[in-house]
Amino acid sequence: MMIHTGEKPFSCVNCGNSFNRKRSLTQHMMIQTGDKSFSCVTCGKSFSGKYNLTQHMMIHTGEKPFSCVTCGKSFIRKQSLTQHMMIHTGDKSFSCVTCGKSFSGKYNLTKHMMIHTGKKPFSCVTCGKSFLQEPHLTRHMMIHTGEKPFSCVTCGKSFLQEPHLTRHMMIHTGEKSFSCVNCGKSFSGKYNLTQHLRIHTGEKQFSCVTCGKSFIRKHDLTQHMMIHTGEKPFSCVNCLKSFSHKANLTKHMRIHNGEKPFSCVTCGKSFIRKQDLTEHMMIHTGEKPFSCGNCGKRFCQKNHLIRHMRIHTEKPFSCVTCFKSFSHKQCLIRHMMRHTVEKL
Repeated sequence: MMIHTGEKPFSCVNCGNSFNRKRSLTQHMMIQTGDKSFSCVTCGKSFSGKYNLTQHMMIHTGEKPFSCVTCGKSFIRKQSLTQHMMIHTGDKSFSCVTCGKSFSGKYNLTKHMMIHTGKKPFSCVTCGKSFLQEPHLTRHMMIHTGEKPFSCVTCGKSFLQEPHLTRHMMIHTGEKSFSCVNCGKSFSGKYNLTQHLRIHTGEKQFSCVTCGKSFIRKHDLTQHMMIHTGEKPFSCVNCLKSFSHKANLTKHMRIHNGEKPFSCVTCGKSFIRKQDLTEHMMIHTGEKPFSCGNCGKRFCQKNHLIRHMRIHTEKPFSCVTCFKSFSHKQCLIRHMMRHTVEKL
């Protein structure tokens, strides 16, 4: 009857949350105390309630007992199916009194309300960072523990989150389900498609507060900021050279280990960087995309064009004997030989 009357006689002495069942309060208290008595025999992860453990076990067994009669999609939890069904019915019965946004479930509304209140009830005991939702805290804790419970059965690579594993698996399957309506390019994830679409719209929503330069991705802005701060957190263990980007360190390490992962399918020559392979391929294709604005001469590499431009603009290499200047260092070396011969 308490479901109909709305009565919730069991209250938490710590946070004030009320429950209509004593068992629900008991499980809630375990969250407060950190008591996790139910452990998974497969991966060792612990839970405060038997129900949570049972649902977790389905990740290992792959069991999804609740299926949508409309589209056939399956779910581990009945609640997830109920919320999914609202996609088909369009039912959004729970509205925010602050901004009017509507939601298909009460749980989603409750989470949304925390945006307005600023409430973040779940805190990390290691670093103190707070979160709106308990699953977010659980995922965050894996950063400290190093736990990566989702592993690829093909290559063994592990991930913090199941969606990351799902996206990774598409590398092996070659699946690219998300296509751009403008150019037809396909992507393995919706996030990647969203980022790509900004190329067509010209949207660059992440701006540098120091110089005003804008970027499509937040990650690009974060790396750009290191130019202003001078931060170089990625260091080579061999020569101690530091880099602002991890990708640059990875490329640098190939100098030490001799790795050249990018090979030409025509002649077999290998390169450290993909960019070097791309430029090399132009030798075989005859493509010369870099043109001189003064004389129209074309080049397959940008640095060749820059060298050529000195003919029109500058002569940075000077002879210390007669002070004659040259646009290329090689020309200066040949010239210097004349002085050497004259002295003989």
